[in-house]
This record gives sequence, structure tokens and C-alpha cells, in this order.
Amino acid sequence: MKRYLLDTNIITAMVKQSSPVWKKAMAVVMAGEKIFISTISYYETKRGLLATQATTKLQRFDQIRQDYEMVGIDNEPVLDTASEIYAVLKKRGTLLPDADILIAAMAKTYGLTLVTNDSHFDRIEGLQVENWVRESTSPVEK
Repeated sequence: MKRYLLDTNIITAMVKQSSPVWKKAMAVVMAGEKIFISTISYYETKRGLLATQATTKLQRFDQIRQDYEMVGIDNEPVLDTASEIYAVLKKRGTLLPDADILIAAMAKTYGLTLVTNDSHFDRIEGLQVENWVRESTSPVEK
């Protein structure tokens, strides 16, 4: 059974009712696979919706949140993985924002495929990534 972690931009696409993303999410659930939301993406999405007073989108987000389990950064393995990712990227001179490093660390630690529309996650070795925004959603393993 494959398991997925939604990046903030994928959750935002769902809140905006992007058809390809919704179709893929429904197909994944129908296939018996699991979808998760990170505590970081929850925060990033909710703060943006509250700041712009997007009431209807906030209601959609709350429904999405109820549909999928949340995973967090509250354990040493996730933080250790994030620290290792940071060190590798810093050495290469290709750092990512801390929030993205933490999201990637959760995906790696929990064995989840990260669903994102950000190609910069390709810099992280061993991270499985899919893009449900593009029509071509074939998995790419790094």
C-alpha cells in the first residue's frame, strides 16, 4: 500500500478545487492507499487562509483536514533526518526553506511519497516525489 504526504501547494490546489489533484486524491483513496498532511503544511495553509479571510476556502480546508491524518515533527527521527538533509544541502550550496526540509524529513522518516508541485524537492536524495498538478503523474524516485 502506497502512502502519500501532501505538500502545502497540493493542499492549496485542493482548496482551490483543482480537478486533476482532486481526481488523483480520490483515485488514491479508492485504491485503499493513505494520504497524510504534515503539521507544517497545516500551519502554512491555515495561516494563509485566515490572513486573507478566505472563509469558503477555510471551510474546504477544514474538510480536507478531517479526511486525512496529520503527521508531525515531534520526534527525534524526523528531526535527525531534517538535520541531515540540511547539512547535505548546505554543503552543496542548495539550501531549501526550513519548512520544506521538515516536510521532506517527515516524508522520508514515515516512508511517504511527497506530493508536491515544487521541483526543488528533487535536490533531496532518497525522497520519493509525485506531482499531481501536472497531467503526467508518474512517480519519480530520487
